[in-house]
Amino acid sequence: MQSGNQTSVYHFILVGLHHPPHLGVPLFLAFFVIYILTVSGNGLIILTVLLDVKLQRPMYWFLCHLSFLDMTISSAIVPKMLAGFLWNSRVISFQGCVIQLFSFHFLGCTECFLYTLMAYDRFLAICKPLHYATIMTRNICTYLACGTWLGGTLHSLFQTSFTFRLPFCGPNRVDYFFCDIPVILRLVCADTTINELVTFVDIGFLALTCFVLILTSYGYIVSAILRIRSANGRRNAFSTCAAHLTVVVVYYVPCTFIYLRPGSQEPLDGVVAVFYTVITPLLNPIIYTLRNKEMKAALGRLGRCKEEHRH
Repeated sequence: MQSGNQTSVYHFILVGLHHPPHLGVPLFLAFFVIYILTVSGNGLIILTVLLDVKLQRPMYWFLCHLSFLDMTISSAIVPKMLAGFLWNSRVISFQGCVIQLFSFHFLGCTECFLYTLMAYDRFLAICKPLHYATIMTRNICTYLACGTWLGGTLHSLFQTSFTFRLPFCGPNRVDYFFCDIPVILRLVCADTTINELVTFVDIGFLALTCFVLILTSYGYIVSAILRIRSANGRRNAFSTCAAHLTVVVVYYVPCTFIYLRPGSQEPLDGVVAVFYTVITPLLNPIIYTLRNKEMKAALGRLGRCKEEHRH
């Protein structure tokens, strides 16, 4: 692929997760089951919210967006990983690598913004209950959700173009299971100091800003919950917020480990990356359904409706 940046690499080889050859099939089966559960679990949440009138509220609408993001981010990574386990298909084209990196950062950044938006929604619902319905109208929710997608698109366009403007003229073995900025920069035939600094500042600023906003929202939320006189009301409010906080922690800790620390510990990087690209999308629907009484009740109603239709 000859271009202005003197790139002479036409494809990359994804080394994948390091494992003994005899574990290829068991690993394929394990990750295949996780992927199917991820897609079906998140798909079930989307279906439940769309079909249940009682869940037609901003909180659950944003949850639908989160479930869709989890399905797509897993779909951008896992199928290629599975092919490597079973068929030793580790080659990815240069354009395919660009698309995978763009998709991963687009979806990941959008999810980061969405977590912040969900915290703001809970802040309004608990701290400003009398104004909630007038503030979080359907139109406002649509604009806010579209804003998260737009922000993710702009962030990923910048990071992807800034990474692949550099020359690739020799090594093409990616010691990872997908195309990501840190591992791709190791293959560049030029000084990558500026790229590494910009990546650190860009991702660090976005992650820190969103995390501070989330913590600030929950600081006000906890204060408001403690003033609720009803023990049942406090328990319900804490249950709803605990699910979201758990998901936020599960998302931010691995991302911070990968992008916002000096140096690299390659074997450990791969394990952590598996957690936030494969395991976290599976955990989100489990956390939200197990800790949310309304979601569990809605799933029960959906199950009863199916049984009634059969009879």
